[in-house]
Amino acid sequence: QVQLVESGGGLVQPGGSLRLSCAASGNIFSINTMGWYRQPLGKERESVATVTSGGVGNYVDSVQGRFTISRDNAKNTVYLQMNSLRFEDTAVYYCKADATVRTNLGFRILEVWGQGTPVTVSS
Repeated sequence: QVQLVESGGGLVQPGGSLRLSCAASGNIFSINTMGWYRQPLGKERESVATVTSGGVGNYVDSVQGRFTISRDNAKNTVYLQMNSLRFEDTAVYYCKADATVRTNLGFRILEVWGQGTPVTVSS
C-alpha cells in the first residue's frame, strides 16, 4: 500500500507564492510519473503539472511560467512552487503518483491520490 501526504496549502494574496509538497510512503518499489491536479469548487479536476522520474515537467497552459514542478526521487517527494498566484488558481490541489509496488504475486502499478490541500487566493 502507498500513501501520499500533501502539505503547503493555505491563504495567499494575489501575486503571492506558495510551495506544495507531497511525500509518498509505503511499500514502494519505484514511482514513475508524479503530478499535481486541482479542482476548483463546483468544477472538474484538471491536471496542473506532471513530472517524470527523469525530471521532465509538463504544465497546463494557464500556469506555464508561473508554477514549477520538481521532485526528489530519494525522498519520493514532489513539489509545486507556485508564483504570481491569481484568483483563478483557487482550488483544492491533489497529488498523484503512479507507483510500482512489489507483492507476493509480482509487481503491480498503482495510481495513488493524496487527500488534497486547499489553496485560496484572495485579497
